[in-house]
Amino acid sequence: MDVTIATPLLGGLSPESFMRRHWQKKPLLVRQALPGVVAPVTRAEMFALAERDDVESRLIVRDTASTAGWTLRHGPLPRRALPPVRRPDWTLLVQGLDLHVPAARTLLECFRFVPDARMDDLMISYATDGGGVGPHLDNYDVFLIQVQGRRRWRIGRCADVSFVEGVPLKLLRDFEPEQEWLLEPGDLLYLPPRWGHDGIAQGPECMTCSVGFRVASGEEIAADILTRVAETLREEAGRLYRDPQQRAVANPARIPAALQGFAVAAVEKRLRDRSMLELALGEALTEPKSHVWFPAGGTPIDGTGVRLDARTRMMYDDRHVFINGESFRAGGRDARWMAQLADRRRLSARQLRSLSADARALVDDWVGDGWLHGETDGCD
Repeated sequence: MDVTIATPLLGGLSPESFMRRHWQKKPLLVRQALPGVVAPVTRAEMFALAERDDVESRLIVRDTASTAGWTLRHGPLPRRALPPVRRPDWTLLVQGLDLHVPAARTLLECFRFVPDARMDDLMISYATDGGGVGPHLDNYDVFLIQVQGRRRWRIGRCADVSFVEGVPLKLLRDFEPEQEWLLEPGDLLYLPPRWGHDGIAQGPECMTCSVGFRVASGEEIAADILTRVAETLREEAGRLYRDPQQRAVANPARIPAALQGFAVAAVEKRLRDRSMLELALGEALTEPKSHVWFPAGGTPIDGTGVRLDARTRMMYDDRHVFINGESFRAGGRDARWMAQLADRRRLSARQLRSLSADARALVDDWVGDGWLHGETDGCD
């Protein structure tokens, strides 16, 4: 992707300009960003996905009979659990649609001018007339794409981020919209983090796709990295603590200062090991979500190209390749081709033949694990 070329997707801005002017700064509404867009799933297909236990789904109903006014139910959701389609005021959400539907993955590809390390997934919502999830805010950036029907969006900055009590959703208690638009199929709305928004379906058969991004606190990232470092250290035989000069003590419960110093020095040594920390970060960023699994048993590739499975997360840095929570050292020509596999999510048969024997063996292992698949239409 040439990030310097203007695109209708971003209202005539190039991805480079969009990131500089709008990303995490201010909203952007683009009329007919995707003219002629078609919903990546039909209503029936979406309902069928919501029934599966390997798909994240939620049912949200604005219920005037409930004291809270709203009800929330998590999937799996059998068809009988969903209200009639003619009943107003309900919404079905299916998360991670890109993991299961090729058309959703194709739609998500349009937004890969943002690093994969920040990309989360594509969610789709189906709403009957009046359906929505109430005024709320997200801690992450989001692109809202209207793919069927119409939805009215109200947005505004939030001075007060307190929530309504006694409701199963995090609804803003004092939401004051600043702008309002009615989105038609093909329209796109980008919102930076923590902008309040409320989308209400106008008429039946409203579908909206949401491209969401990963966000984590420094504490969460540190905890994940340190956990992985600790697991690595358990597999290593390090220096043992010794105390030949330890004297007899009258206070046996007191921790020896020498042991404290030994422990602190061991931790500080690992925290100074930038390579190990970067390795752990790459593995953490590519770790599939807990509900994702790969059917193993793919056959070795012979004379064809390969493509990444939609569920595969693959990234790289200057020295390593990361795929589905695992890391591998890579250099030279192998590193270049592995980077292209991660960026373009495919390699041609010719490119595969350029890999070393060791790198090709890795690719065959990944095919066997279901992480890659053969593709006769590889691109050079």
